[in-house]
Amino acid sequence: MATPSGLIRALHRGTVGQNMVVDRIFSGIQPTGTPHLGNYLGAIQNWVNLQEECSSVLYSIMDMHSLTMPKEPAVLRQNILDTTAAILACGIDPKKCFLFRQSLVPEHAELAWILGCLTNMPRLLRLPQWKMKRASQNNEGTVGLLTYPVLQAADILLYKSTRVPVGEDQVLHLELAQDIAQHFNKKYGEFFPVPKAILSTTKKIKSLRDPAVKMSKSDPQKLATVNIADSPDDIVLKFRKAVTDFTSEVTYDPAARPGVSNLVSIHAAVTGLSIEEVLQQSVGLDTAHYKMVVAESVIQKFAPIRNEIKKLQEDKSHLMKVLEDGAVKAKELAAPIYQEIRRLVGFQ
Repeated sequence: MATPSGLIRALHRGTVGQNMVVDRIFSGIQPTGTPHLGNYLGAIQNWVNLQEECSSVLYSIMDMHSLTMPKEPAVLRQNILDTTAAILACGIDPKKCFLFRQSLVPEHAELAWILGCLTNMPRLLRLPQWKMKRASQNNEGTVGLLTYPVLQAADILLYKSTRVPVGEDQVLHLELAQDIAQHFNKKYGEFFPVPKAILSTTKKIKSLRDPAVKMSKSDPQKLATVNIADSPDDIVLKFRKAVTDFTSEVTYDPAARPGVSNLVSIHAAVTGLSIEEVLQQSVGLDTAHYKMVVAESVIQKFAPIRNEIKKLQEDKSHLMKVLEDGAVKAKELAAPIYQEIRRLVGFQ
């Protein structure tokens, strides 16, 4: 695999032209602490595979985005380190990608202002995340909450990213980034590639207590969410209490049997089997026994990851250095692109 640092040197030497499109993947994760099962299966597992397939990959800890929901500074600092430890333990390799903290590259915020001046308010007000999160803040959503999709666009476009792994709930935000890129290109000349989505093939993981909603760290029901660092006993308890229905047979029908179908999706994702293979293996099991089968599969999947997280969390200086080194590389890649943006809009 080609080293990303070689690409940086090529940019500085001018051997890669500003208008030459380089295949580049960008994605980010908010620092909410140790990720949960849905984060891992829906995003992080895919990140690990993508760093092997593409020679220019950037993954960011989105600490600026995290401010859209109130957090104590000490909690945010710890969450950044815990999230970093977790994704490293899951297999993200800083030698194969740039792993960095968003706020250490100020060009993200600077470009967001420029792009915000090209984005109309009605478009932002129509986005469903604004409506949902504003409701959770007693309908007093902040400016940051309204405009964070523009910052997301800046995160992507700052590096001229061509592909972005996204979940279903972020597709509209990527479409906004695509429209902003096209608007910029129309106004200032062809500059940004229009990024394309890499959609996860994993079924969306739902809450264990309410399979009508996705699994979330913010769920007030503690038994609803499985964290990848949970102890085996906690994992068994959460699956034992998982909501199913009154039919004992294990089948897959998300519309009619969302609870059991969610368990089947989880089982298939953590074992690498297809839905059909999981169902074949489960013939003759009732849902109570099947819950324990799924729990054991999750325990086996995360046991080595959980151990590695604990080891990494003991060395905070190492985690901070990984993020700082990644930020230096990301900034070096972003600098010539952002300088050209400044020239195009008339700042220099």
